[in-house]
Amino acid sequence: MRHFVVISILTFFSAFAYGQQKQSDVFVPISKYLENGNAKNLSAWFSENIELVIFGSRSNCSRNQAKQIMRSFFMDYTPNSFDIVHKSGVYPMTYAIGRLEGGGNKFKITIFVKTTERGNYIQQLSIEKE
Repeated sequence: MRHFVVISILTFFSAFAYGQQKQSDVFVPISKYLENGNAKNLSAWFSENIELVIFGSRSNCSRNQAKQIMRSFFMDYTPNSFDIVHKSGVYPMTYAIGRLEGGGNKFKITIFVKTTERGNYIQQLSIEKE
C-alpha cells in the first residue's frame, strides 16, 4: 500500500510538471512569429475575440481584425529580434513579457495565453514603446 501511495504521488507530480512544461512551451512558436513579423501564423494563436492594446489604445476585436492590425504594426516596425524575458501565471492562464526590437524602436510585449480543452489561445496582446 505504501508503494502505491508513493507511486501515485510521483505520477501526479510528473504529470503536473509535464503540463506546466507543455504550457510554457506555447511561447516558443509565438515568439518565433513575433520575431519574424508573421501576422498570419501569429493570428492562428489568437482567441476568437482578442484584446489588443497597442500604445495604450485598447481594442476588442475578432481574430481576423487582430491579424490585420498586427500585419500593419509589423509593416511599420519590421521586427529584428524578440526575446522572452519573463514567464508566469497559473493554469489555465499564463503570460509572458518580451522585448521586441523593430523599425529602430524597442517595445515591451505582454502576451496572455489561456489554455482550454481545445488548445492554447492568446487572450490579450499588449505592445508598449520603451
